Amino acid sequence: MRKERFVVGLARDKYIPLVERDSGDINYPIWLVINPKYPAVVNDIWRHVLDEIQDKVFREIHSRIDTSNIYIRSAVSDCGIVPNSLNWWGNEVASEIKLLRKIILEYNPKILISFGGFPFEFLRRVFEVKPQKGPKYWGSSILRGEFDKSIKNFDLNHTNIIPLLRRVVPNEKSVDAPVYFNRYDSEQYFHYAGAKISEKIIQNKNSLKIWIK
Repeated sequence: MRKERFVVGLARDKYIPLVERDSGDINYPIWLVINPKYPAVVNDIWRHVLDEIQDKVFREIHSRIDTSNIYIRSAVSDCGIVPNSLNWWGNEVASEIKLLRKIILEYNPKILISFGGFPFEFLRRVFEVKPQKGPKYWGSSILRGEFDKSIKNFDLNHTNIIPLLRRVVPNEKSVDAPVYFNRYDSEQYFHYAGAKISEKIIQNKNSLKIWIK
């Protein structure tokens, strides 16, 4: 697949490189779908959840997941078209939804991990899940509930959408509310999300080509 040379955001610290529209191996069965406004989620959220996944996988089946070519994709190619309400989903976003739907049908990823309200709602629209919501609907507590639902209904015969938070905030707060950082809350969240995802990966280990040889 030809790479689109769009840069989804500037590095926020020295650990986060500039990111193209997409990177990694599109044939990899696990994809990360991000909001182009917040590429830092790869380092701030995913890295910690992945540490928990790797730890449990190694403890239980003595294997490691090869994530060197995990596929990372910006939901849309332009920060300026990211909608912030139910009604503001323009033609550009509709085109992006159709594009990703076509790509998913072609490559058939098994797990799509989103970060925050917009990427999750974007994927719901890719799969034509009703009713449609605005990104601000997906507050922290609601996304946590959707995460639990996705784990409960996990089925490798279909593509599974697993929503993670864009940032860790108390349950009653919106993901767009001011953050009062609590390290314990964050560690608990990373551990819980990583443990739940790893359970499904371990259960389906023979059907996922993700292992370091």
